[in-house]
Amino acid sequence: MPQLPQLAYFPTASETLTATVPRQLVHRAAVAETLLTGWHRIGTDQFRVAAQWPRAHPLHVSSDRRAYDPLLVTETVRQSGTLLAHTEYDVPLGQRFVLQELSVSTRAEHLAVGPVPAEPTVAIKIFGVRRRAGRVTAFRLTAAVIIENTQVASAYFAASWTSESVYRRLRGGRTPATVSALPPPAGLAPALVGRTVPADVVLAPPDRPGRWQLRVDTAHPVFFDHPLDHVPGMLLLEAAGQAGRAVCGGQRAPVSFHATFDRYAELDLPTWIEAQRGPEEQIQVVGIQGDSAVFACRVGTAGR
Repeated sequence: MPQLPQLAYFPTASETLTATVPRQLVHRAAVAETLLTGWHRIGTDQFRVAAQWPRAHPLHVSSDRRAYDPLLVTETVRQSGTLLAHTEYDVPLGQRFVLQELSVSTRAEHLAVGPVPAEPTVAIKIFGVRRRAGRVTAFRLTAAVIIENTQVASAYFAASWTSESVYRRLRGGRTPATVSALPPPAGLAPALVGRTVPADVVLAPPDRPGRWQLRVDTAHPVFFDHPLDHVPGMLLLEAAGQAGRAVCGGQRAPVSFHATFDRYAELDLPTWIEAQRGPEEQIQVVGIQGDSAVFACRVGTAGR
């Protein structure tokens, strides 16, 4: 994985930002889940993306409204890459986004919720652009997330895009209309995984130490902002974070994620989340369907 960028000097956006970008450009159905407010090119394959983070959010702000969650950073970077793909690299809106690898590292001490919504700037470098028949089909990016001239996070991801017709062939006819999720089992106690609302708990009680069934609720307004034919990557990352908390007995919280996505996690098959402690307070998490891994994630933690 390439070295993540470090902050030298990055000016705060001076323009007044009053609206989000069109939600279709970031693959969101709800305006409330659209985090970006603008962008512009600052060099060859380099861009500055502006965002606004809400002071309250059911998932991405702590229940006491004191801190932003690392997955808010993750979603901001994902939206930034999607936005630039469509606006700067001419990826058609009908193309399907396929996330292959993602890494996010946050500085928790700089993610406090303030008296007004935070307005981070995301400095992005695009590289490794691949084309087929003159059209962009994949790229990688690094990102530095900056609030008031302080870098609060670094990120990297690799993604590709495929046409709807190719995607449908890959999915073998599976669509939101033809695939139904398994009924979600009862969840862990919310406090064990850093949540207050039972509906936001994505892990069932363990069937053995360090293994939980993933709870997939397709009515969840954040994870399933719009109908899907597979388990979304953000739900898998949330499961990794909750597993990390559970393994640590609730005494440590996620501050970083490095995930690889091997194949689609199907809605109508049970997904098992397995976690174990690794070196340097890291938790190694694997998601399994049948005999195969669907994703793997190394979760970095810090004391609460």
